[in-house]
Amino acid sequence: MPVAPQLAALVERLLGAPVPVRITAWDGSSAGPADGPTVVVGRRRALRRLLWNPGELGLARAFVAGELDVEGDIAEGLSRFWSAAPTGRRVGPGELLRAFGLAVRVGALGPRPAPPTSEARLAGRLHTGRRDKAAIAHHYDLSNTFYEFLLDERMAYSCGYWTQEPSAGYGLADAQRDKLDLICRKLDLRPGMRLLDVGCGWASLLVHAATEYGVHAVGVTLSAQQRAFGAARVEALGLSTSVEIRQQDYREIVDGPFDAIASIEMGEHVGERNYPVYAAQLHRLLLPQGRLLLQQMSRGAAGVNSAPGGGAFMERYVAPDMFMRPLGSTLDILEASGLEVVDVRSLREDYVRTVRPWLDTLQERAEEAIDLIGYEQYRVWLLYLAGASLAFAENRMGVHQILMVRPAADGSSGLPVPADGWSVGRQPDRMSA
Repeated sequence: MPVAPQLAALVERLLGAPVPVRITAWDGSSAGPADGPTVVVGRRRALRRLLWNPGELGLARAFVAGELDVEGDIAEGLSRFWSAAPTGRRVGPGELLRAFGLAVRVGALGPRPAPPTSEARLAGRLHTGRRDKAAIAHHYDLSNTFYEFLLDERMAYSCGYWTQEPSAGYGLADAQRDKLDLICRKLDLRPGMRLLDVGCGWASLLVHAATEYGVHAVGVTLSAQQRAFGAARVEALGLSTSVEIRQQDYREIVDGPFDAIASIEMGEHVGERNYPVYAAQLHRLLLPQGRLLLQQMSRGAAGVNSAPGGGAFMERYVAPDMFMRPLGSTLDILEASGLEVVDVRSLREDYVRTVRPWLDTLQERAEEAIDLIGYEQYRVWLLYLAGASLAFAENRMGVHQILMVRPAADGSSGLPVPADGWSVGRQPDRMSA
């Protein structure tokens, strides 16, 4: 009997709904709707992985290994499956028995397949300095050349701020520039100030703040490759006297205080138990009436939105040891450290517009990407960006800019009047470009 109709029947039982995509199996058979994406089960081993690890991890390993594929737009394929899957449904003994029977019939039984080599394998106690460095290296030390291939010219690897809809005249590079400038304006940066960027990436904010606002900036990162790239960039731009980049843990910074601090999508990496330590350190390093801006991802409080690490695939392949909490919980911790929350702004839909160009680059220039990072890592990134685009679009993940101040001893914040003057009422002094 052809394999694909049997697979489709099993998927329908698991979903409790018609199979949402077309399925093509290794024997050439197909089943399911003819429109939209096609899931290709190219090897029996894909089914074997699902028997050993039912759910997201088994599917992810099969996809990364190339045993399972999607023809057409991968984000649309994931969206169809997500929409069809009932919330909270678990695979029960009956479904596992039917899957086992199918595996017997199609010859897919066998020992547990080894995980793909790109799966993270970290050792040691959670969120020690050594383990955090290894977790960051797994993702950020992949290849500077690859990140140059994927990102905009500023090498900004975080959510952009889209002041216009995407068009031929306004794209990702413009949104990243506008994001960097928004951060600088919210921090009220002025010539001569000291700025600290915790988790500085490839120095996009440091360079923008130094060239456009005349600050003296210090950036720290755990990534050796980021630090090397950023330092070379700073030297090439003639900014060595105003920008310093260190490979350093945030817990080791002792040369405060700073007039302003930014930490852009780094707080997700510090861990659940260490987040109060992170918040207290930022408070300690900030001058009274100084401003702090965090840009940070969040997860929901219950149900399918609650996986703090983003799910099995993200935890094993993309960002090991990451922890995302609901926004309210983050604000509670920040306020407990002595910081005053001034403004919170959601950029969730901006992230959909940001991720999509990255995904399009991967899909349209697949051979170049594979040459840079290898086949497995290419597939990791394809699944990662498609899943991220969908998670932000469907409000299963969020991202916020949180502006805070450290009040002075008398409780004064130093904020202008009106209170929102940092964003609309006045513009800080800027250096000429």
